[in-house]
Amino acid sequence: MYTSINFKHLRYFWVVANEGSIAKASEKLHITPQTISGQLSLLEASLNNRLFERQGRGLKLTETGRVVLSYADEIFDLGRELSDVLRGVPNVGPSEFIVGAASTLPKTIVQKIIEPGLQISQDIALTSLEGPVDMLLADLAIHKVDLVLSDTPLTGALSIKAYNHKLGESGLTFFAAPALASKYAKNFPHSLHHAPILMPTKQYAIRQQIDYWLADQQIYPLIKGQFDDSALMKSFGQAGLGIFFMPTIIAEEVCKNFGVEIIGETHDVTQKFFAISAERKVKHPAVSAICDNARNSLFV
Repeated sequence: MYTSINFKHLRYFWVVANEGSIAKASEKLHITPQTISGQLSLLEASLNNRLFERQGRGLKLTETGRVVLSYADEIFDLGRELSDVLRGVPNVGPSEFIVGAASTLPKTIVQKIIEPGLQISQDIALTSLEGPVDMLLADLAIHKVDLVLSDTPLTGALSIKAYNHKLGESGLTFFAAPALASKYAKNFPHSLHHAPILMPTKQYAIRQQIDYWLADQQIYPLIKGQFDDSALMKSFGQAGLGIFFMPTIIAEEVCKNFGVEIIGETHDVTQKFFAISAERKVKHPAVSAICDNARNSLFV
């Protein structure tokens, strides 16, 4: 008798099989373990076969499970291939270009990086996303985004097949509202000792670098706020609630747009910028334009 397979259930099985446990699959899919377990049970019932057996704290594929996994691999590989093919098919209207940017990146720099991709001869419609890098990279792995912008490179810690393209780097400039700037501008960076400061949260590499740099000089500022969003940090700085830093390449725009003044700058700490793509050799024309402009014009 013909059995209709629910492909959502099959995808849950595929992720569990590749991750080795329901708990790990739950983290990757952002779905509760109970939901995944229930969907697996429904799949096994529809196939009238067990797909996993317990092995310690993990799961081991049964013989039937290995057969199903081999077909699932082909099915989802074909799905990714179809997505790639369709992206290259000419259609009526502009081609969609989806870029994900880490939320810690200054919006002005993201705009400067992306803009050349929209100036190519091909008609492009931009979709810009923002969020944690690991979630954006997961979308890149399944071709839901074309490019991820980050200040940290992809490492082997994430089992994602993607490639780093370094765009450049910039020193850091420290800013404050005029009243604070007049008080802390002299004797920089030692003037930051016990000064009110606004920081990115500790999950970001640039925060760790700044912490090491300050501690190495025995400078211990008073941290008044920690932020995931660079735009919000600048707004608090504009309100006079603390000193903040941004990449030096946008210092002029920060002063103009937020009415703040420069306290000082350093090149001992630099913020690096990477474009991460699914291609080792960049082929997408918009991605190529972004990388070329960043290396030849923006970060020079």
